[in-house]
Amino acid sequence: MTVLEFDINKIRSDFPTLNQTINGCPLVYLDSAATSQKPQSVINAITEFYTSQNANVHRGRHSLSEQATNLYEQARDKMAQYFNVFSNEIVWTKGATEAINLVANGLKKRLDKSHTIMISPLEHHANIVPWQIVSQQTGAKLVSLPLNKNGTLNTLECCEFIKQIRPTLLAITQVSNTLGNITDLSPLIRVAKEVNSLVLVDGAQGALHLKPDLRKLNCDFYVCSSHKMLGPTGLGVLYGRYEELNALDIYQSGGEMIDKVYLTHSTYRPAPAKFETGTPNISGVLGFSAALDYLNELDHGKIQRYEQKLFNYAAKELVMIEGITIYSNLSDNIGTLCFNFNNEHPYDLATLLDGYGVAVRSGHHCTQPLMAHLGVNGTVRASLTFYNTFEDVDIFIHSLKKCIALLD
Repeated sequence: MTVLEFDINKIRSDFPTLNQTINGCPLVYLDSAATSQKPQSVINAITEFYTSQNANVHRGRHSLSEQATNLYEQARDKMAQYFNVFSNEIVWTKGATEAINLVANGLKKRLDKSHTIMISPLEHHANIVPWQIVSQQTGAKLVSLPLNKNGTLNTLECCEFIKQIRPTLLAITQVSNTLGNITDLSPLIRVAKEVNSLVLVDGAQGALHLKPDLRKLNCDFYVCSSHKMLGPTGLGVLYGRYEELNALDIYQSGGEMIDKVYLTHSTYRPAPAKFETGTPNISGVLGFSAALDYLNELDHGKIQRYEQKLFNYAAKELVMIEGITIYSNLSDNIGTLCFNFNNEHPYDLATLLDGYGVAVRSGHHCTQPLMAHLGVNGTVRASLTFYNTFEDVDIFIHSLKKCIALLD
């Protein structure tokens, strides 16, 4: 049944981890950018699989195997529907990181010193290091888009840069995992297509909050992680335009991805099977299937509006605290506040906040080039999502003021 109204109390009751105390205080979980909490339905789906459905997929003709296979492939269909793409364009991976590595490895034979790979300074290390390695191995030049001093991208300037460089591949984040800033992707992708560039989008932060229509977005590859979308850890998604997926070289070899094996050579199945080697994370896929069911029962537009109101309220309160520097863009943001207090170490502030039951992330957030650009070693990051409340924000702000008083 579709939820007609956004009932935050009902939502929170679906997430058992939220209903506990930490250090004697009610848990205020503001680290969803690192990993989202899981609704009970996801936990139940995993338990159900191991309790009564446990069998391998694609390999047996007995009832349990056929049931598991049907559920496994239904999950692929749900993921495809969520993104408005075809089921054979969805590849299950271990996570967004593996999905990027799969594409990077698959493109290596097509790259040499005459080619250019373009990234941005906003990228998570997972969308930097694989391209560095490919660049070193192939001779392809690695370049970065220009970034404003405040950590935002100037869309017009970036479009001109793409036209000038004409990269073979543009690999760019949909949302900064550190800042929460939303990238204006459409004009960048349009210009990239005009110069015949492939485009890979890191959607680890955007897939849940923005629910992108990948047909309209028109990228060639899109990656995300189950665990940032209410699902289990250890599972990711690679969307690839079908012809581009099949053009990639294989990433790993072994059972399941083969067509015919001879002692001297083998032939491989078409995508997505050619990239799904060995026994997959079946319980993870079925758990993620339940997460997608949960998300599909919600009104995504209402969720986005609620998250935006929550973010605006938190930003307004945080700005008013003397000594706080906010690095996030406050106008185009999924709900993440990246900040520091004076010259205090972010680890100290995060540790003190934990004493009040407030969970935030501190450090460089796997974005050391961005930290260097901002001139800091690390930050505190508070990331909101639709199961947070205005009371959570109040507790966070009140606790932060107490921590600051201890540091002064």
